[in-house]
Amino acid sequence: MGKIIGICNQKGGTGKTTTAINFSSFLGLAGKKTLLIDMDPQGNASSGVGLAPEDKNSVYDVISGDVPAEGAIYATNWPNLSIMPSDISLTGGEVEFVSLEGREVLLRKRLEKIVSDYSYIVIDAPPSLGLLTVNVLSAADSLIIPIQCEYYALEGVSKLIHTVELIKERLNQHLEIEGVLLTMADFRTRLTLQVIEEVRSYFQNKAFGIVVPRNVKLAEAPSFGKPIYFYESNCVGSKAYLSLTNEVIGQARKIEDFAKSEVNHG
Repeated sequence: MGKIIGICNQKGGTGKTTTAINFSSFLGLAGKKTLLIDMDPQGNASSGVGLAPEDKNSVYDVISGDVPAEGAIYATNWPNLSIMPSDISLTGGEVEFVSLEGREVLLRKRLEKIVSDYSYIVIDAPPSLGLLTVNVLSAADSLIIPIQCEYYALEGVSKLIHTVELIKERLNQHLEIEGVLLTMADFRTRLTLQVIEEVRSYFQNKAFGIVVPRNVKLAEAPSFGKPIYFYESNCVGSKAYLSLTNEVIGQARKIEDFAKSEVNHG
């Protein structure tokens, strides 16, 4: 049975989609068959792995019941990584799905038949706590919460944690926090160091050891439709997401070894 990991933060600009793209691609490079699901109507995770969603089935079609999950999954150019894209139709989904029975668990039910086909399913949630995000929380086994190293870093996080607790109580008792990921760190500033200390004090062992730095290459890669490893494998951003993936999957053999093998034989 595959593990479903949601990437969630209702606050925008925290590196959520960047994390979803690069974490899922490194899982693929580790030899793990991985599906990335784009649940954000903006569709940035889809374009970030090089998929143009026009005239393709999307997660909206799956949730609405128009197509089965397998009918909206597309291979990417990257090893062991597939994508279930989003498109603008999902914008109205929260309104449309309200009238459907079991609206909070629609995604979970749609994924039941395919979850065993993958080692990992990574879901990029929208920057809100609306029905789409509730569906992600209801479907996920665990969550990665990206938090930007800025002054208001923890603003709104308590509301997300409260929502997680409600979901655990009412819809998904197995939901856990995989970890909190500090992103966009500028280690030249005292503020970044203060935020890191504050977040780690608040979340303790739920904060990942790796901190993702600000990195121009990470910002550039999506415009080329490439995960960071395939855009600039040696940059600090690439190494940070490599370390994150190693933390999550506890891989004894380093992902770099798998990555080189996958790329050389792909």
